Amino acid sequence: MLVGAFALAVPISFSEEAWRLGESLPMINLLMLLSLSVIFLSFFAYQSVFQSHIRKRIPIFVFRVVIAYSIAAIVVALVLFCLDKLPLFTDPIVAIKRVIVITMPASMGAIVVDSFDKE
Repeated sequence: MLVGAFALAVPISFSEEAWRLGESLPMINLLMLLSLSVIFLSFFAYQSVFQSHIRKRIPIFVFRVVIAYSIAAIVVALVLFCLDKLPLFTDPIVAIKRVIVITMPASMGAIVVDSFDKE
């Protein structure tokens, strides 16, 4: 998961467009983006990782989706921090917004790499 998240987080984290999008998007749009990310992760994990067999493994399914998104968010935050583009102490709202914007594609990379290890 780390490799997939890192592979997609790095190029996007270097993009000034992503930084500005994180600053300018209204909170409702960010919540929609976060929701779309989790929904897509869920669909992908359901079809690819679990191959539509989750009836008795729902807690593991939910855990896998949450972990994939969380790992991607941590990777994005670390990359932004290294680039000095994560103003966590001076402007925490902008920092969180940037992490949400860039975590969407990074989480997709994380779940794709996670799908290599089928349940």
